Amino acid sequence: MAAQDNPQDNLRVNLSQGLQLPSAAVDWLMMLWNAIQVFDDAADGDPINPQDLNAAIWDTLVAMPTNDFYVRNAHHLSPMVASMILKWWAANDVESVGRVDERSYMWRAGYYDVVLMVCNLCHGPAATGRVASQILGLYGEKYEDYKKEFLSGTDRSS
Repeated sequence: MAAQDNPQDNLRVNLSQGLQLPSAAVDWLMMLWNAIQVFDDAADGDPINPQDLNAAIWDTLVAMPTNDFYVRNAHHLSPMVASMILKWWAANDVESVGRVDERSYMWRAGYYDVVLMVCNLCHGPAATGRVASQILGLYGEKYEDYKKEFLSGTDRSS
């Protein structure tokens, strides 16, 4: 898989070429990733680019629910997205009181649980099992960096 300068481009390459997901699945996962970046910035009080906000509004209310891959698999994907959101809420709660640890770090990465399910839906459990560690590796933030941000009081950026 080719390395890209832009994390968004790198993720798209990994989803489409590395995991060989169909384009509708990649599009849905990218819309989800972009939306949660905007939502995380809003939760952290970080500045939000108006174009990114507009895209997040459109994608979450129009494009994601009508995406062909999502429509066919909503019964599997909706519970995964719900779990991702609940994990993110819990991580934010403990971070807000300074109780960051390995659990809050991993629960921030609930998006990759969704990627794992998408891979399973597209390729089945045996093939997904063979690439599960590759999916785990998509989470680019290191625990040491995550913890350092909270110990130093530095604002989080997605």
